[in-house]
Amino acid sequence: MQMNKRRIFSDEFKTEAVRRVREDGRRPASVAKELGVPRQLMQAWLERAREIVGEVQAPVLSEDERAELLRLRQENQRLKMEKEILKKATAFFAKESL
Repeated sequence: MQMNKRRIFSDEFKTEAVRRVREDGRRPASVAKELGVPRQLMQAWLERAREIVGEVQAPVLSEDERAELLRLRQENQRLKMEKEILKKATAFFAKESL
């Protein structure tokens, strides 16, 4: 009979997961899915973090900060696309010059 092994997560792993939700403004379910942990476990880590800090659930970022974060994320995405285009163009012209 095979027993399920219980996975153990380091404190650093838990802290990073909680940080992704709190500071990046991401949804707990999406972070849990990305990290491959049960959604309920992610919620437990968030509750524990709230208890440790002693805070009530409140927005971490102001509206201006959220707007700036959104703008920066969009700019970052645009820059990544431009970078990929330049990489492809460089490869194309390098191949043409041979």
